[in-house]
Amino acid sequence: MNSLLTVISIDVTPVTNMNMKINPKQGIDQLLFGMKRADVEALYGKPDKQFKDDDQNVIYLYNSQQLRLTFYEDEDFRLGYCISSHPALALFESKIIGRTVETVKSELLKHQIKSWEKEDFDLAENHFNEDNWLILQSEFNQIVKVELGAVIKNQDEFDWKFGKK
Repeated sequence: MNSLLTVISIDVTPVTNMNMKINPKQGIDQLLFGMKRADVEALYGKPDKQFKDDDQNVIYLYNSQQLRLTFYEDEDFRLGYCISSHPALALFESKIIGRTVETVKSELLKHQIKSWEKEDFDLAENHFNEDNWLILQSEFNQIVKVELGAVIKNQDEFDWKFGKK
């Protein structure tokens, strides 16, 4: 009996020259909260996928950056939320994906990021810092995803960073 074996080689090497720095209260990489879709597209091009969520917010997905961006419908479609699991994500010069939550949280103390709320979901845990609207999501005690949102000032008004001097 003859069998045919086909070998497929897939390059799964992460992009290492990409700046995926998390800027608390501001955004990720070159992205600033308050940008419009055209501003983001000028940086990253058209998204790999685009759709609307249940609240009619526009969602952009960028595969190579492993970014999910939310443009809020009720805020004139300004960028208000970022989610990423990119292995190069760094917060204060330290990569965080794949590290333990406790190690990262202890390092963040020197940057005055202290207060965390923990929420358990079956396999995942969310560690939320409200002052910076930052979520570290972990599975099996390792950070697998980071969520960062625009912060709110003056009760119901967002503190948009794009366009500020």
